[in-house]
Amino acid sequence: MAEKIASFTCGAWHTAPGAGALVHHAVSGEPLYEVSSDGLDFQAMTAWARAKGGPALRKMTFHQRARMLKAVARYLLERKESFYEISKATGATRKDSWIDIEGGIGTLFTYASKGRRELPDEPFHVDGPIEMLGANRTFAGQHICVPLEGVAVHINAFNFPCWGMLEKLGPTFLAGMPAIVKPASVSCYVTRAVVAAILESELLPPGSLQLICGGTGDLLEHLTCQDVVTFTGSKDTGTRLKQHQVVLEHSVRFNLEADSLNYSILGPDAHPKTAEFELFVREVAREMTVKAGQKCTVIRRVLVPARYESDVIAAVQSALAKIPLGDPSDDSVRMGPLVSREHAADVRSQVARLLASCSVVVGSLEQFPVRAKHPEQGAFFPPLLLRCGLPLQANEAHEVEAFGPVSTLLPYSSIEEAIELARRGGGSLCGSVFTADDQVARELCLGTAPFHGRLLLVNEQCAGESTGHGSPLPHLVHGGPGRAGGGEELGGIRSVFHYMQRTAVQGSPQRLSVICNRWLSGAETKHDQVHPFRKYFDELQIGETWVTHRRTVTEADIVAFAGLSGDYFYAHMDDGAARASIFKNRVAHGYFLVSAAAGLFVDPAPGPVLANYGLENLRFLKPVYIGDTIHVRLTCAQKTARDLDPMPDGGPQGIVAWDVSIYNQLEEEVAHYTVLTLVARKLDAAVTSE
Repeated sequence: MAEKIASFTCGAWHTAPGAGALVHHAVSGEPLYEVSSDGLDFQAMTAWARAKGGPALRKMTFHQRARMLKAVARYLLERKESFYEISKATGATRKDSWIDIEGGIGTLFTYASKGRRELPDEPFHVDGPIEMLGANRTFAGQHICVPLEGVAVHINAFNFPCWGMLEKLGPTFLAGMPAIVKPASVSCYVTRAVVAAILESELLPPGSLQLICGGTGDLLEHLTCQDVVTFTGSKDTGTRLKQHQVVLEHSVRFNLEADSLNYSILGPDAHPKTAEFELFVREVAREMTVKAGQKCTVIRRVLVPARYESDVIAAVQSALAKIPLGDPSDDSVRMGPLVSREHAADVRSQVARLLASCSVVVGSLEQFPVRAKHPEQGAFFPPLLLRCGLPLQANEAHEVEAFGPVSTLLPYSSIEEAIELARRGGGSLCGSVFTADDQVARELCLGTAPFHGRLLLVNEQCAGESTGHGSPLPHLVHGGPGRAGGGEELGGIRSVFHYMQRTAVQGSPQRLSVICNRWLSGAETKHDQVHPFRKYFDELQIGETWVTHRRTVTEADIVAFAGLSGDYFYAHMDDGAARASIFKNRVAHGYFLVSAAAGLFVDPAPGPVLANYGLENLRFLKPVYIGDTIHVRLTCAQKTARDLDPMPDGGPQGIVAWDVSIYNQLEEEVAHYTVLTLVARKLDAAVTSE
């Protein structure tokens, strides 16, 4: 008897009372699960997320949320083998499941790391520099990003039940929003297992995560302007949801990532004896067979120079012959079945549409070997390479997608024609180019980039480390224009801001500084007789300022610095050339000024300041001449506490960002930058703050 798949809503698991839709094993065809969302209160789900999960997540800082993500990722990684076992029923090989399971967990690790390194230890983000709006610098503007106070609804596709969920949850939780996850029914049992493990860990605040297995019912009816919907799947379904009346009326943020007709181009220089030709064929064969071609990023259109057409067909045929189709439990099998027999029938119907202007050149729909006990009971489908002889006249290859191990070869006669064919897809998630010629790569890249979200440019140099045509990475955007949905996921911290509101805040620099919890130019400063380098991290105050004594720059300084640095640039050393230059006289080295400034503001005795951590945003604003006198204003601009993990010296630390301005004797600012220092924390204060 098939097991009923439960949903997790409002803090508890719920099983639908009646019969649900049957989900079958992709290999054996036996019924496994019943899936239904009957009886769920979707309005209560959204209310629960807003009342419980949202407030708890918003109280946390980015760094606390990042540590939470890391802990969740570790917890899931320790239990990955149980997910692999469950994933077998989808028809996935071990390699297929690795992409889904460990790829998804790895994405959480990436967002945990980026959240700690690129975002502040605050519950909000200060976006960009302060904008002075008044001539007297008493009125200014600052952009901030704060978490939306709604719920993120993630509607995912069947092909990546783990990764598809986790790559959205990473930025969602990091931003401070709760989520409701709705996986595709045919593979929701994998998602259910991962969600159950996350909930079991108790690492998320209650209300942060809910799961719908089955239909969405009237869920969209209860959305507001504070909510976000993300959809991955077919363009038709995504467009229909995006046009929902409530979504339109409340301007609900909607990110659509749809399947697309991605291209791969073999460059005109890549003849059959080149490394790029071999890499191209290998990539086409791999993309056709990994996940049995059930990926939104698969190479659907294979663009090759007409003169190499027969060579590519023969090479792809040879490569596919080495990839046995069958039951993934057989170690010799490298490609499993499609997710269901219903889906296999759909792919077959799409191939029939393609055959209106294409022919099969590799593979067969009628006879294909399958390594399985009862292949007729599974959802097995053979890899097929089609060919369209008139790709500029026929439309099917540019409009019809068979979402399985199916690609279409399109011959081209010039780079311009290749670009035109690539653009005919109407917008795609990704494209790839295989060429040894940098100029060819440049022309194809710039010619197709407006229609594609990501481009992979492969040559022999980068092939060893390339992650492949069809591999979205958390660091880079995943999405594309037109047919691909016009949305954007991932892309590092960019995706976090999809779940936040960017607001322009106007007021006095002092007020903005208090709101942002960082010193902003024009805000009040605080002065103390104790040098700030004598203070522990916890004793320093934002806005605390130290104005140094003065130093006159001499010719001896410039000569000595040139000798030490080896920098004998004419503007520093050649009196005649300097007079003929834009400077009109010899000037001090910029880096001498930075060094001299450190000599002015650094307290040399051992103390809480442990090390210089970095220097950012250095700008030289005015030249400094021999005889000019400089001094420095050092201001504590921002403080970021580090974890209580063991440090090199064994003690807790924090990072202090110091705003540094160097002035000349006329009180003109000649240089400006930020210095980062590692500063010791008092252990009792550190423990209390954590």
